[in-house]
Amino acid sequence: MGTTVLMGHFDPDSADAAVAAHHGDPNREQRTLLTAAGIVDRSHRGVLALTGPDRLSFLHNLTSQHLTALADGQGTRTLVLSPHGHIEHELWVSELDGTLWVDVEPGTVDTLVTFLTRMRFFTQVEIKPADLVVHSLTGPGALAAAAKLGIAVPAEPDVLDVPGPKFATGALPPRPTTVYALTPLPGGGFVRRHSLGDLPVLDLLLPAGTAAATLATLDVPPAGLWAYESVRAAAKQARVGVDTDHRTLPSEVDLTAAAVHLEKGCYRGQETVARVHHLGKPPRALRLLHLDGIATDELPVRGTEITANGRTVGFVGTSARHAELGPIALAVVKRNISGDTPLTAGESSASIDPD
Repeated sequence: MGTTVLMGHFDPDSADAAVAAHHGDPNREQRTLLTAAGIVDRSHRGVLALTGPDRLSFLHNLTSQHLTALADGQGTRTLVLSPHGHIEHELWVSELDGTLWVDVEPGTVDTLVTFLTRMRFFTQVEIKPADLVVHSLTGPGALAAAAKLGIAVPAEPDVLDVPGPKFATGALPPRPTTVYALTPLPGGGFVRRHSLGDLPVLDLLLPAGTAAATLATLDVPPAGLWAYESVRAAAKQARVGVDTDHRTLPSEVDLTAAAVHLEKGCYRGQETVARVHHLGKPPRALRLLHLDGIATDELPVRGTEITANGRTVGFVGTSARHAELGPIALAVVKRNISGDTPLTAGESSASIDPD
């Protein structure tokens, strides 16, 4: 293994600054995730523990997902929206042994705690920081590696179909639209299963003091965040705060199935979500772009304007060098931009992935 280089080496102000960009060979690390299994340090994510008898109903009433039926040993995702339906926070929530564990994007936990505390009123719920850190075991060999922990590997995610516009009442059962199976770990913490496209991902939420020993049991190589973000971008999975802006709607970045229950009733932003869904025309859409890499070797940074015939039509979120696809970027662009429209992202020519 080569020298570990932190994300902060490239951008000290990045929310990802504290974790490894790579461990000496970014291309090899990415191929490890694509063909075998690697462990990615995502310990900079904020983690909270919600306890008390009202913990599920409390978040259910504030966010986009149906949470009151979340059972012990299940996880899901939910969104805090603005009054106008724009995404403010994405929460991965995991119910286990009387505690609702919540992990969120790095750098956002303090503002989330402020919001939740302000909305608590007389609800019986306690909100505290949790001493758990997130590491993601990723790749086709992840399930076999996890068996070394002496646990039953969690089942695949259970995802409901998103009903079409103007669907009949009762189309969605009163449960989370996506359920991630959890398995507790003998030494504390738990494993949560999801995926990046076809690649299995097992998030290990581990007590900080024993994380290193648990990870050593897996006997898989480390991979940096560059590798993880590359495969995430190729899988067209948006990261809130990176692939979104202050006016992004859930349907624009394909988060409806994962994090929005369209029949759960009133919550902040619900009217906008329902209106856009039933009209069937979100104003923008998440697209995977292929960058030509001819005019410049530099990838466009987050927020770079995407133009078509000199007109701004969107912005770049995640950009990456993919081991198989070459230079790529996730972008939010106007929905009416067709796949054959010539685009420019900074100094790069770009085209929308046909798939």
